[in-house]
Amino acid sequence: MRSEESDDSSRKKGAGNGREGLFYRFSLWVVPFFFRLLSFVLFSTCRVQRRGQEHLTRLAGTGSPFIVSFWHYGVIYIVYQAKKIPFVAMVSASRDGEYVSRILQSKGFATVRGSRNRGAVGALKGLMKEMAKSKSAVLVADGSQGPARKAQAGTILLASKTGAPILPVGWAADRCKTFRSWDRTAIPLPFARVVLWHGEPISVPQGVQSAELEEYRLRLEQALNELYEKSWGEFGRQQH
Repeated sequence: MRSEESDDSSRKKGAGNGREGLFYRFSLWVVPFFFRLLSFVLFSTCRVQRRGQEHLTRLAGTGSPFIVSFWHYGVIYIVYQAKKIPFVAMVSASRDGEYVSRILQSKGFATVRGSRNRGAVGALKGLMKEMAKSKSAVLVADGSQGPARKAQAGTILLASKTGAPILPVGWAADRCKTFRSWDRTAIPLPFARVVLWHGEPISVPQGVQSAELEEYRLRLEQALNELYEKSWGEFGRQQH
């Protein structure tokens, strides 16, 4: 009797997992479509003023790869703005990271999977491999888990190993929605006025050691926070 009940329970559990797996696979197809549709509806009406655009134009014009670096709070809008340049991005190796990966791939990005705590070395090698094919990298400076607006060393390491300059990027809006997440993720609201900043590129010498690594990490952190403060300062705010 117990054996039959156990077998029946296992069959029900297996059926549940099958339904869950089917929903997950379906959602991996649906979510990127709705993300692109929703982001277009939300952001296409925004009035964008670009600051430091000449830095992006100069780097893109060389035909050599570079590294776009920004704080995690602004990732949704920056991904929306990324166009016409072949990019590769590092995405969390988690199950939820698969959604992000599919969204980026639908925009023409290449992706590698990994994070500071999981698969970091493999992800770094994957980024280097894609950059050797003349793709520019997109890296969130404060990582996938923070702390917010504190730069991690990964961007500096990648720049040192590839010789690619780092382009700091930031944005702010006069009207935005802020979510209750560790980074307070923000998105501009329809018809908002947005300023999009591209900072002075940062070049990192090859083969940096620990002391130099920390020096350039702090330099990147300072550059991104200066862009952050200037951006939100245009709207009379100290932070988002």
